[in-house]
Amino acid sequence: MRPAQLLRVLEREFISAAEGHHTPVMLWGPPGVGKSQMVAHIAARHQVPVIDIRLSQMEPSDLRGIPFRVGELVQWAVPGMLPDAERHGSAGVLFLDEITSAPPAVSAAAYQLILDRRLGEYQVPEHWAIFAAGNRQGDRGVTYSMPAPLANRFSHFEVETNLDDWVAWAYGSGIDERIIAFLRFRPELLFDFDPAHNPVAFPSPRSWEFAHRALQKFQNEPGLLQGTLQACVGPAAGVELTAFVNSLEQMPDLDAICAGEAAVVPREIDLQYAVAAALVGKAIRARDSDHSAQVIGHILGYATRFPQREMGVMLVSDLHRAIGNRLFEVPAFADWATAVADVMLYE
Repeated sequence: MRPAQLLRVLEREFISAAEGHHTPVMLWGPPGVGKSQMVAHIAARHQVPVIDIRLSQMEPSDLRGIPFRVGELVQWAVPGMLPDAERHGSAGVLFLDEITSAPPAVSAAAYQLILDRRLGEYQVPEHWAIFAAGNRQGDRGVTYSMPAPLANRFSHFEVETNLDDWVAWAYGSGIDERIIAFLRFRPELLFDFDPAHNPVAFPSPRSWEFAHRALQKFQNEPGLLQGTLQACVGPAAGVELTAFVNSLEQMPDLDAICAGEAAVVPREIDLQYAVAAALVGKAIRARDSDHSAQVIGHILGYATRFPQREMGVMLVSDLHRAIGNRLFEVPAFADWATAVADVMLYE
């Protein structure tokens, strides 16, 4: 399932914890596709804490607690890491990350916690959701086969990579438009992981965020830029991204485009992707200004001039995901929609 859909599932499951209909959710996927980030997003959206428990680093007693004697009886000390309404808040997310990397004895200790929301005398607070994540056995991580009793305690979703969803997240998170443009140009490199070769660095949604950071740090050091990008996304993708970034010196004047002045449309397809991504970034940065409608209107006018009208459609689609329905309030939008009506109907 694509990330945008899974976020809606997690959102509904979090809300349902307060309604009595919550089902623990298990997210499956290879490393770097954003499983943990989606859980963190839901918690941040509701301003609640996430208690991230890495079962792969635990012993069974870490969950069950330490026994101690009270008179003639033995009781169990509840681990302080487990959610507590007084200490952590009345609502939150209990996140069992790397659950498929946990030894079977630790997984068995989690059975009751996941399904019954309790562990001995301990009870998970009512408004807390339980989410888990792990890699599949074919992903070359340290994984154990999930026992049937544990698997039967979750609803299971496999995380797919989706470029449109990633682009929407990237614009909202301030990822460098050059990274976004490159992945629009080379969409197959959003995630390129071959477990048979067990690469150290490879393209993934997570590692493209690392490439964004490297670009900010080393863009003015040409001798280091390629090596640092390769360290994030792998040798081949790093070389391609470096060449792409270096070619952008030929881009037209973006400020002129936003001001409605004459500006050429590049013939090279990679530069067209770069211009489209950069213009979306310009619109985002201008959306709260007094001249936002004018800037967006000029961008829409420029979008009609691409030789391949599908490029303009992609630009405006990304623009809509980034700034929302305010796009439709710009007078120039009607003119753009009329100009590409046949393409939109075909799509």
